This record gives sequence, structure tokens and C-alpha cells, in this order.
Amino acid sequence: QVQLVESGGGLVQAGDSLSLSCAASGITLSNYHVGWFRQAPGKERELVGRISMNGARTSYPDSLKGRVTVSRDNAKNTVLLQMNRLKPEDTAVYYCAASGFETRSQHLYDYWGQGTQVTVSS
Repeated sequence: QVQLVESGGGLVQAGDSLSLSCAASGITLSNYHVGWFRQAPGKERELVGRISMNGARTSYPDSLKGRVTVSRDNAKNTVLLQMNRLKPEDTAVYYCAASGFETRSQHLYDYWGQGTQVTVSS
């Protein structure tokens, strides 16, 4: 059984940093491209960042470039999301997902975690 489990969410203040972790079981994450997504209340789920299978390439939306970093820890079968200078508008449920394609298209991601809540207070 494949499971992706996000952790590290919580309540933080604006300007803080936060690191989220996506741990996999049942699959080897280094065999997949991995994306981080988020969904705020009343909004569509959006891409936060993604990393290629071999970790050589990352991609971020222009709105988040410079504040977020996606990285791999293959020894732990984990992908990390580092977020800096958090803003209240970063409040959302954050999800990781794994795909056989290097893509931003959510429908091409095969495996999804259950999400972790990040709340940023002003």
C-alpha cells in the first residue's frame, strides 16, 4: 500500500519559516517526480513547487520564487518543502504528490498525501 504522509504543519507567525516533510511508504520517492500543492479555503488547489526524479530540477510559480525550496532526502525516502518569510495568505492545507511525469498538471499525479494544515497569523 502506497502512502504519502505530510508533516511539519502548524500555526506560525508572519515572517517565520517552516519546513514540511513528505514521507513515503510503499514506493521509492526517488523513482517519482514530486510536487507540493496547497489549497486555501474557498480556493482551487495550486502548485507550490516540484522536484524532478533525480533532484536536478525544481520549478516554482513566479509568485513563490525565492520563498520556497523543494528538496529530496533519498536516504529517508522523503521530500521537503522549505518556506520562508511566511505570509497570512500562505495559510492552506499543503499536500505532496508523486507522479511518473515531470509536470504541473495535478491530474497526472498518481499518489497524494492527506495534507497538513499551515496557518500563518498576522
